Amino acid sequence: MSGPAEGDKAPDFELQAAGGPVKLADYAGKTLVLYFYPKDDTTGCTREAQDFTALAADFARAGAAVVGVSKDTVAKHQKFTAKYDLGVVLGSDLEGAVVERYGSWVEKTLYGRRYMGIDRSTFLIKDGVVRRIWRKVKVAGHAQQVLEAVREA
Repeated sequence: MSGPAEGDKAPDFELQAAGGPVKLADYAGKTLVLYFYPKDDTTGCTREAQDFTALAADFARAGAAVVGVSKDTVAKHQKFTAKYDLGVVLGSDLEGAVVERYGSWVEKTLYGRRYMGIDRSTFLIKDGVVRRIWRKVKVAGHAQQVLEAVREA
């Protein structure tokens, strides 16, 4: 698994989102929580998006924006957002270039079958530098853990 390490400059990105393109440059001088998740409207991914949404005001007060990324289309993101009234920006990385740049495209195993997929991972980026990385994220309590790290950063 490649991708940035803590203390590295955050890999540049541009993603499509419902409100238009989302770029790393949009968050220059700010704090960004960039989280990668496998698929819209699946149990764990829904819970994670809902948890980040529930804490969206707290993240904003702490000066951080939250952006979720998957390989789903912008249209799927819009349906997912509307269905669960999500309050986080969801970026579409159809080609998987950003997922790969962040080292979140990994080999997974399910019932003995190996396949490539998105590792549930989160990056705390401040002033263009990766400050914290969470890999193989367990959803329960994760958004709160990230919020605490934002407050300490």
